[in-house]
Amino acid sequence: MDPASEADPASEADPPPDANPTGEGGPPARDSVPAPGTTPAPLAAPEGDPAGAPGRRPHRGRLRQALLVVVVTVLVLGGCGLFYAAHRVTSAAPARNHALTDTEATSRVAGDVGNALARIFSYTPDGTAAAERSARSVLDGRAARQYKTLFARVRDDLTEQRVTLSTRAVRTGVIELDGDRARLLVFLDQTSRRGDGKGGTTTAAAQLTVTARLQGDHWRITDLKAR
Repeated sequence: MDPASEADPASEADPPPDANPTGEGGPPARDSVPAPGTTPAPLAAPEGDPAGAPGRRPHRGRLRQALLVVVVTVLVLGGCGLFYAAHRVTSAAPARNHALTDTEATSRVAGDVGNALARIFSYTPDGTAAAERSARSVLDGRAARQYKTLFARVRDDLTEQRVTLSTRAVRTGVIELDGDRARLLVFLDQTSRRGDGKGGTTTAAAQLTVTARLQGDHWRITDLKAR
């Protein structure tokens, strides 16, 4: 018998374990499941995963610190700006405005100015001279010139038409009070009557911005502006 014919049939039927089933010359194919006793290779971490990019942690830490520095700087500068604005509010003109703090002085200037306006704008047909005398005692500067010009235009008409005018200050607000100078807003009620009064009375309201200056013990009006 031929020795070749006595060879094990299984040796011809089964390829060796390392044979390449594809028949190509490349390395043998491997199963995706790791062999027992071996450690699988780590999978690639997805993009953006910190675990897969250990080098990014220091970068993010530096970025976070930089943002923190920016925020702190903005807060510090903002605080300085608020402090500066508050300092200006308390140390500039508003702080010198005693109308906000000195109640006694505010009441005094309001009373003097309100009474002065009531006197110079109240008269009878036979008593315009009294109003003009009052004006000389309470008006000064531009206000005195304004009043003199006004009365020169209407004096004859007042006497001829027998006009009686009564004025009272219904509200006086001190806008600004700084030392011997003050600025006020005054609301007046004026009632006029012609002749013997049979024609009735007329009531009107007036609003004036007044500038006053303290001279001695009294406030004198230096400027009048109708609003």
